[in-house]
Amino acid sequence: MKSDLQAIAGVLQRSRKVIVSGHIMPDGDCVGSVAALGLALARLGKEATMALPDPVPELFRFLPGTADFLTGETALGGDYDTFMVLDCSVPERLGALRPLLERRLTVCNIDHHVSSHSFAHYNYIDPRAAATAEIVQDLCALLGVEITPGIAACLYTGIVTDTGSFQYENTTPETHRRAAALIERGAPVHEINIQLYEQKPLAHLRVLEAVLPTLSLTPCGRVAWMSVTRRLLESLEARDEHVNGLINYARSVRGVEVALLFREISPGRYKISFRSKEAVDVNRLAARFGGGGHVRAAGCVLEGELPSLQTQVVAAALEAIRVSGA
Repeated sequence: MKSDLQAIAGVLQRSRKVIVSGHIMPDGDCVGSVAALGLALARLGKEATMALPDPVPELFRFLPGTADFLTGETALGGDYDTFMVLDCSVPERLGALRPLLERRLTVCNIDHHVSSHSFAHYNYIDPRAAATAEIVQDLCALLGVEITPGIAACLYTGIVTDTGSFQYENTTPETHRRAAALIERGAPVHEINIQLYEQKPLAHLRVLEAVLPTLSLTPCGRVAWMSVTRRLLESLEARDEHVNGLINYARSVRGVEVALLFREISPGRYKISFRSKEAVDVNRLAARFGGGGHVRAAGCVLEGELPSLQTQVVAAALEAIRVSGA
């Protein structure tokens, strides 16, 4: 069923024990939104558990509350009456936490992905929001929760990461107004920017060094792609989180409209990330392979041999460019 945000606020006000979770391979919006809502619910006197299917990436562990996150199946042992799902477009992306959907809990789903499915008892999906953190910011207002500097830091991180530091086209005047309000509430912008953008783990740079030689372009120069194998990550003692952001190097090549990153997540199974600059709707492109996301950023998971997958997806990207007239 579809719901308004006020209805979800009412559910939370009536709840006693709430588990708040996001998606597998969490990004800044996911971690920031979960942490912000968990901290907000605690201020309301609720017993709030913050959880993720996968560990909090090292990059976001500076955020308040993240040290208390439960990971994967460890969260299944708790006693809850409400399950808040944030920034998660489909149930499959809940990973090890998906069994919570089978319990007798009130499930609320808040998301901003245009491809998001309504799978909860209460669903609030707003593709106009630049980040799920923007919606959580509104939810805090409806709950009457004061935005502390800690909550503001979490929400600001969600917004700044999902807008590419306010560079993506999902950035609106309202996005800047929201960010300004969070800064007024004490979000330490300078510290956040240092943590996110000015200090990279050495492993990330080692992965970048190894992956850049895989950069390939179509003869027309409109599609670029790179690949990351499990063997490569293991040889560098790197984790999946050290791959984050690499696709932007392919996207930044002059003349490229669609960028792709093929990341092996298990033997023969690849997460494919899609990015576009101006014309191609990569949400629609990813949907051809069972995925989805945003107009300019999307993804899917496919199984098969890497060369065959690259041939299929690159061909589809070229077709999407042709149809768009780009």
